[in-house]
Amino acid sequence: MATQTVVREAEVQVNVVDVVKEADGVVSLHLAAQDGESLPPWTPGAHIDLVMGDGLIRQYSLCGSATESKTYRIGILLSPESRGGSQFVHDNLHEGASLTVRGPRNHFSFAASAKYLFIAGGIGITPMLPMIAEAEEAGRDWELFYGGRSRDSMAFLDELAAYGDRVTVVPQDEAGHLDLPEILREPRPNTLVYGCGPEGMLNALEEQCGHWPSGSLHLERFTAKEQDADATDTAFELVLERSGQTLQVGADQSVFEVVREAGVSVLGSCLEGICGTCETEVISGDLDHRDSVLDPEERESGEVMMICVSRCRSARLTLDL
Repeated sequence: MATQTVVREAEVQVNVVDVVKEADGVVSLHLAAQDGESLPPWTPGAHIDLVMGDGLIRQYSLCGSATESKTYRIGILLSPESRGGSQFVHDNLHEGASLTVRGPRNHFSFAASAKYLFIAGGIGITPMLPMIAEAEEAGRDWELFYGGRSRDSMAFLDELAAYGDRVTVVPQDEAGHLDLPEILREPRPNTLVYGCGPEGMLNALEEQCGHWPSGSLHLERFTAKEQDADATDTAFELVLERSGQTLQVGADQSVFEVVREAGVSVLGSCLEGICGTCETEVISGDLDHRDSVLDPEERESGEVMMICVSRCRSARLTLDL
């Protein structure tokens, strides 16, 4: 029997030290380690897992100060379509509650640039807050367009007001949707675009940034991107290089499932291709990327894949596991 490969990630027991109502249906949780020690460091764009028991694990963007080592802040919208995560947070995670935090990890990293254009929809403002703070601290040129259903539903407006006219707030009930065709009409020199929000907004951002220089647009999704309806699932051979195992992935199986069944420990969380927890290095294979994490350049490189959803088009896939 092959020796089990064990993959570990930082897990910290934390307490909720404060709960703040940020808007209608939105609260921020402030978390501190139960032992009083510093929490794992992070950079703007990072998120953490909340491990809430009974298999309930959800990802939330860190939206506090990256220089504050003792506490994390996350913002959580009570989603009408909640699958249990946001409902549990709003119902149970009051001041003094304890839970496990896993991570942080960052697949929405804040790249260096002379200028930034931030576009947020609803709770998509959360990963933008530490990015804006860092851009401001570095003296970079930046602008934020922030859309939401109404002012009452838009979190952190008081905090953003300190930035003055760099922030444009667009409540839908007052001014309609963000005018993305106008905002993105002309590519801005030396400018990176960071977007986070509802899937419809992100799809529109991809369309409207089509004429911008390659690599200008950076997105983070809270839900899985819609897949090609014509995609087919076929079986292929899976080689685990370090474990010395050759396995078969059936058309109705994921790589993640097969690896786990073979006794090789790999981390997984969302299992929908949006959190990046299961990112795995690829040695060879024609990849069929189906995640919502990697950008076009990362997909083209073929160096990593999200094994919970992505597959292989060739007869054999070799992973560094």
